[in-house]
Amino acid sequence: MTHFLLLTAIYFVVLLGITKPLGSYMARLFSGQRTFLHPLLRPVERGVYRLTGVEEHAEQRWTEYTLALLAFSAAGFVCAFAIQLLQGHLPWNPMGFGTAHKPAGAIPVTPDLAFNSAISFVTNTNWQAYSGENTVSYFTQMTAFTVQNFVSAASGVAMAMVLIRGFARRESKTVGNFWVDLTRATVYLLLPLAFFAALLLASQGVIQNLRPSVVARTLEGSIQIIPQGPVASQEAIKMLGTNGGGFFNANSAHPFENPTPLSNFVEMLLIFSIPAGLTYTFGRDVGDTRQGWALFAAMSILFLVGAGVLFHYEQRGNPLLTQLGLQARAAPGQPGGNMEGKETRFGIADSALFATITTDASCGAVNAAHDSLTPLGGLVPLVNMELGEVVFGGVGAGLLGMLLFAILAVFIAGLMVGRTPEYLGKKIERREVQLAMIALIATAASMLVFTAVASVAQFRQGGYWNPPGAATANLTNGGPHGFTELLYAYSSTSENNGSAFAGLNADTPYYNFTTAGAMLIGRFAFLIPLLAVGGSLASKKRLAITSGTLPTSGPLFVGLLIGTILLVGALTFFPALSLGPVAEHYLMQAGHVF
Repeated sequence: MTHFLLLTAIYFVVLLGITKPLGSYMARLFSGQRTFLHPLLRPVERGVYRLTGVEEHAEQRWTEYTLALLAFSAAGFVCAFAIQLLQGHLPWNPMGFGTAHKPAGAIPVTPDLAFNSAISFVTNTNWQAYSGENTVSYFTQMTAFTVQNFVSAASGVAMAMVLIRGFARRESKTVGNFWVDLTRATVYLLLPLAFFAALLLASQGVIQNLRPSVVARTLEGSIQIIPQGPVASQEAIKMLGTNGGGFFNANSAHPFENPTPLSNFVEMLLIFSIPAGLTYTFGRDVGDTRQGWALFAAMSILFLVGAGVLFHYEQRGNPLLTQLGLQARAAPGQPGGNMEGKETRFGIADSALFATITTDASCGAVNAAHDSLTPLGGLVPLVNMELGEVVFGGVGAGLLGMLLFAILAVFIAGLMVGRTPEYLGKKIERREVQLAMIALIATAASMLVFTAVASVAQFRQGGYWNPPGAATANLTNGGPHGFTELLYAYSSTSENNGSAFAGLNADTPYYNFTTAGAMLIGRFAFLIPLLAVGGSLASKKRLAITSGTLPTSGPLFVGLLIGTILLVGALTFFPALSLGPVAEHYLMQAGHVF
């Protein structure tokens, strides 16, 4: 307990310390002001504009901005899809993946798997139905995946800036320029931070090379394959951009990706750094930093409570286990806590904090097996995603989600007092509320409908979509735990998280296409309505503050915002959660395990 409290306190203090300077930097950067990196990087930015023909000072309406995003995402998908299928003919493939000389145990990249993976990285989900070290070449990792780690994250920051400008501008028909925002986010923000993060991770032992896998003979005389590759560069941006796609199948539990407690701390800090900074950017741009701190406070409370709950149930462990072995209901807890699926170099405290952070954000990197969490321990990352990953959330997307709930909160408050709702001087009218509800309902429906269909889907003998039988045949566990594996998979993909309970064999055509559909819904059915909200708000006048205006920068609004998030989440997902982790918890207390 002491270690967990100290670790969490240090983490939160460091995060709080970097929020203001990073947020101020982003506010200056995206408003077109000069930063300390301009002498070095301004020529690069100008070169990109000349090369692509972008007019730096030409702004776009929200519809034009959205079309640019969609066109860029489509081009990224085509490139990532083609590189995977052609990797056998491309360089930097020392293991021969996709060729006749591929190693034993290599997993082929089928068209449906390539489709799923391309969608995954373009949508900033990084859901992986493959094992990286056994499936894709270094060229694929660096050009198809790592490049998308940068630009999909930069796209998320750009989307957040649209909604920020919607609140900050007055009677404006434009919301910025997608190509300029994308370039600045990549050149001035992600590349410099990722460069130094990669150096720091490499200093801790994260590998970075282009060598083929090493074949070693163990002391017992067996053969062991030790994978290699350019890991540090991908690890840095996967955390910083809340991407989460691991170079190795074990992700951040692998010692080549996350070797030390310091690397673990740095990776956790990278996940929250930009989302936390964007709350201050929001406050700066709307002219009242207290507004940004109010969002930061709501996020922080939800984060700390979730981390505490997860740690408590993992430290308590399985009550069926005692020091003498398996004995039903012999002790209230498990001595030493639940260490199943966790790395001993991290333990329960570091694993619980990491699991909370990675599912609060749309990261998906894991340093422990979430499938091995206790039922209520596993409930926390599941709920984190189903609430919309608004607890700092993904790069840009987290702030968008929190502002969505802020719109709903002031709308509910307006209904209660019989006053037209306002937020930051902008009237929240029917159009904004309808668009916010479309974004909210689309992702919730994706999670629940896909889970329901997979729970009952049957496939005939010789069918293409799945091995013959039920879709649930791909689950490792039965009962409520198996249902949770399904619910987690579609919650993760619908919320563009990418982590998995790992008990589901998702590399079948059925799961590759349905999870890809969930990722597309979670990305674009969520973002496009909020871009429309940004365009609508930017065109409005800013109203003067009066005695009847709801204060949105104090504890009352923070409480209202948290209550709205929890109420919407409870009403939407409680039945599904009752069938999964909640039912499993009570059955475990009664002596039944799955």
